[in-house]
Amino acid sequence: MLMNKRNALQVLLTGAGLTALAGITAGCSEKAQTFSAIDITGADYARDFDLTDHNGQRRTLKDFAGKVVVLFFGYTQCPDVCPTAMAEIAEVRQLLGKDGERVQGLFVTVDPARDTPEVLKNYMAAFDPSFLALYTTPEKLEALAKDYKVFYKKVEGKTPTSYSMDHSAGCYIYDPQGKLRLYTRYGAGAALMAGDIKQLMHP
Repeated sequence: MLMNKRNALQVLLTGAGLTALAGITAGCSEKAQTFSAIDITGADYARDFDLTDHNGQRRTLKDFAGKVVVLFFGYTQCPDVCPTAMAEIAEVRQLLGKDGERVQGLFVTVDPARDTPEVLKNYMAAFDPSFLALYTTPEKLEALAKDYKVFYKKVEGKTPTSYSMDHSAGCYIYDPQGKLRLYTRYGAGAALMAGDIKQLMHP
C-alpha cells in the first residue's frame, strides 16, 4: 500500500475520535445521526482552502455552497489508490440519483510539478465531468497538507521524472453548509459513502 499511511491515519483518527465524542455529548438534544465514516464534526482543522482549479479559477469552499463536497489528496500518476478513490466518488453520484448532482468531487494534487492544469483536466474527465482538480505552489501545498493532517512524500525513481508519491489516503466530506463533517478511510466503498452523504443532505 502506501508508506506511513497507517501512522498518518492513526494520528488523524485519534483526534477525530475525541472530536466525535465531544459532539455526541454536546448534541444530545438534536436528531441523532449515525455515519459509517468517522464523524469529525466541529474539528478545528481542514475548515477551508484557497486553491486554483484545472480551469485556472480560484476556488474556496464557498464556491460549492449547497453541495456536499468530497475532497481527496492524491496525484495523477498514482497506480491504484487515487483512481480507485475517484472512481468511488463518481459511483456515489450515480447511486444517489438526482441527489448526486449535489455532490462535488475535488482532487487536490500533491504532485504539482507534474500535474499541470491540462493533465489534471484530462484526469478528471476520466471519472466525472463535474469533478475539479485543484493545485497550488509546493510551498503553499506544504502548509495546506499540515492543516489537513495529510502526509505526502516524494520517493525517487530511476530517473528524475519517474518518482512516485507516498501519501495518506481518505476523503474529507463537507455538508451543504460548508462545514467539515466526515472523514472516510480509503476503500470504505461507494455504498457506505452514499448513505452518509444522503444523511448530510437530508438530516
